[in-house]
Amino acid sequence: MGAGPRHGQEISLLRDEVHYLQDTIARRWPQTKVLILGDVILDKYVYGHVERISPEAPVPVVRADRSSEQPGGAANVAMNVVAMGARATLVGFTGRDADRELLERQLAAAGVDSALVAVDGTPTTAKLRVLAGQHQVVRLDHESTAERPAPAYEELLQRFEAALASAQVVILSDYAKGVLTKTVCQRAIALARKAGVPVLVDPKTRDFSRYAGATTICPNRGELALATGVHGDVEEELNHGQRYVEQLGLSHLTVTMSEKGICLLWPDRRHHAPAVARQVFDVSGAGDTVIATLALCAASGVPPEQAASLANLAAGIVVAKVGTVPASAGELLSELRARNKDGSDLKAMSLPELAEKVAAWQAAGDKVVFTNGCFDLVHVGHVTLLEQCREFGTRLVVGINSDASVSRLKGPTRPIIGEQQRARLLSALAATDAVVIFDEPTPIDVIKAIRPDVLVKGGDYTEATVVGAPEVRSWGGRVELVPLVEGFSTSDIVRRIGAQAKA
Repeated sequence: MGAGPRHGQEISLLRDEVHYLQDTIARRWPQTKVLILGDVILDKYVYGHVERISPEAPVPVVRADRSSEQPGGAANVAMNVVAMGARATLVGFTGRDADRELLERQLAAAGVDSALVAVDGTPTTAKLRVLAGQHQVVRLDHESTAERPAPAYEELLQRFEAALASAQVVILSDYAKGVLTKTVCQRAIALARKAGVPVLVDPKTRDFSRYAGATTICPNRGELALATGVHGDVEEELNHGQRYVEQLGLSHLTVTMSEKGICLLWPDRRHHAPAVARQVFDVSGAGDTVIATLALCAASGVPPEQAASLANLAAGIVVAKVGTVPASAGELLSELRARNKDGSDLKAMSLPELAEKVAAWQAAGDKVVFTNGCFDLVHVGHVTLLEQCREFGTRLVVGINSDASVSRLKGPTRPIIGEQQRARLLSALAATDAVVIFDEPTPIDVIKAIRPDVLVKGGDYTEATVVGAPEVRSWGGRVELVPLVEGFSTSDIVRRIGAQAKA
């Protein structure tokens, strides 16, 4: 560990790509379930300091100050998945010991569904690292890499198949600890392909044939060099990698190249996604973050090229932290917003981001105002309403109905303007501080999540008909009604356009 150099270069994404990825993370990932099959590890840490050398042997004596434990290996992949807002089911081997119990408690607390098979006579794989300051003094491994009894593998695959029924993507996380034998890999891949579920593999063996039929294998350069037998010649390594795609029946090969980013390989072409420029503190867990991101993208239909760029952003987040700490959906969304140079884009937020932002504003003494609407064909009446709303506080949050919600409310010909464009237009107004899109018919979930100080609606409402009014009053807020600007409505504008077109 320790501060390192800045790695990578600036990732370039078009505005539409940023909006597409933001929408995918905020709205599709929470509906996604990832099934992880692989080697489960418990990472243990003892932190201390060295004051002297042992009189018994020429080794440092570490005085322990604190200790910690966290899920590692395939379990860390699952932790990354849930941190990104999705659901995860983890299948793997453990022993019948205290480490299993600790691991299961931590996974459950994080929201990971575990379907772990306890095997008698083998320990739960655990790695104990002793650190003095920022330097690792020693690592002690408790593990067995031997194959387990045949009934254990049968139970493993039965649990995998049961979880597969509700999964949208599979990750095979291989740490060479005895779970992903060639037979297990081939049976798992065959089951997933039959179900139409993509499979991503994080390999550990030099024999990639055991992963044949997967959607993609994601080796780093060292793992690719080991598999191909080519060392030091990047071009030749990648040439060999391209041949693997056809030989193994893959969709493509995904090669992670540390500070050089990610290279996607097809038989006849390549795509290079550069890494994000970042001060590197610790690369622990970056590979688990990358494959979790790629898997969620695969489940959501994100093209591999954009998935690779997003995975690089996620990796950039975790290498800037000390220790194995997953990247969150909120951090990814913030990184994506930073890709846009126009500050107005920073106003469009997911609900979790917005709740966090509003809490920070209120803690700083700001009075937060909320209003909502479809805002289809933004006109002077809308602008006047928002300017009046802003006068009731110091921050204005605007909720807008999604395209699907507008259609349900106003019919199949609406909206005229898509949700992302409507959000963009409202974000450009000086009166607004934040914009959030909601799918439901009413904004009640948004109101409960952000707890505004003032709730504002137009004069065509009464306080008794304003959604969220009782809730806002319950926490000491108030409801305000403002008069509408006569002669301006989206329906009137649409009718006038239609009449002029007929004339």
